[in-house]
Amino acid sequence: MKKIIDLLKKNIFNKEMMTYLLMGILGTIVNWITHAILVGPMTSLISNQDLALTITTFITVCVTVLFAFFTNKIFVFESKSWAPKVFWKEFVSFILARALTGVLEIFGVPLLVKLGLNQELFGIKAMVAKVSVTIIVIILNYVFSKLIVFKKKEK
Repeated sequence: MKKIIDLLKKNIFNKEMMTYLLMGILGTIVNWITHAILVGPMTSLISNQDLALTITTFITVCVTVLFAFFTNKIFVFESKSWAPKVFWKEFVSFILARALTGVLEIFGVPLLVKLGLNQELFGIKAMVAKVSVTIIVIILNYVFSKLIVFKKKEK
């Protein structure tokens, strides 16, 4: 835990962290645009609207995670190697890390609500729990990417 806190303190306003936040904003835009492009056609093709929305969301998340992987590799952590062994190690570990934080988000919000963090924010029920989990997920995604996925080898 101390290593994570020291890492965040040291990196909070450096180029890497600012680039990470910018790419996160761009990733959110990619997510919203992908959803906007797919939701209409998908709901026209599939009569079950819940299923159509689930498929749209799944595709949107896949596109967003791919965008995040490549922008993190190239711009944030500047991982230079495209050798298949390095690429696949980074790719698989990135996907696994995002799956882990995705599970945390899926179950974390309801858990915090059950524990009493059910307050409204901007008139939206349980938004305090959602924002709290989102902050934790963003921090964990950065830490996993920095310390595991795109870890620079010691010279």
